[in-house]
Amino acid sequence: MTNTKRTARITGLAYLGLAISGVFGFLLIRQQLHVPDDATRTAANLIAHESLARLGVVADLSMVFTQAVAAVWFWKLFRPVEPVAAGSIAAYGLVNAVVVLVAAMCSSTALDVALRADPTSAADALLLYDLSTTAFTLGGLFFGLWLMPMGWLAIRSGYMPRPLGWTLIAGGIGYVLSVLVAVLAPDATAAVTALVVPATIGEFWMVGHLLVKGVSDKSAPSRQSQPDPQPVAA
Repeated sequence: MTNTKRTARITGLAYLGLAISGVFGFLLIRQQLHVPDDATRTAANLIAHESLARLGVVADLSMVFTQAVAAVWFWKLFRPVEPVAAGSIAAYGLVNAVVVLVAAMCSSTALDVALRADPTSAADALLLYDLSTTAFTLGGLFFGLWLMPMGWLAIRSGYMPRPLGWTLIAGGIGYVLSVLVAVLAPDATAAVTALVVPATIGEFWMVGHLLVKGVSDKSAPSRQSQPDPQPVAA
């Protein structure tokens, strides 16, 4: 196995971990605890399912860790192709990891506040969960931004099929637009869901390609392997 293929497999594992922890924490656990516009039920859920809530915080922290690892290893994978674009993947991915960390801090604090069970704890816990959800929603901006250079580099490098690259670019644009729609039209949940579909397809395609194939045997030569131009004689 070449070093590039090994890097691709490790990147794929980190990306898979990000996907699993995201589905488990944000889509499954959070939906069982957070009841929008109902502070009493949200606090009651947190108190009755304290272990589940703590598991949700662990899942969020797993997202932070795997997002950071994936960002760095995508940089390592694509840096020989185009350092600036590869650096942008790492930068946007690391910023998104910080956003998720802020969301995890809010949800963890919401649990602690709910367990106090004082006269304001229910309202405060709901507010903190709302802030956590908002962080995830607005953080989608950076997630969309990291998919666009990822798609461009997938095309330029020749490591992955070109349709995968274009799907990632479309997914990144869709994610950015979904954030704008969520802010401007909060009730348009169907539109937000539809806009992130290309990103979901592209991400699982990318994970599968990295884990199964690694990189294509026919890839673009790296900048480091290209000879320096010879000076022109006077």
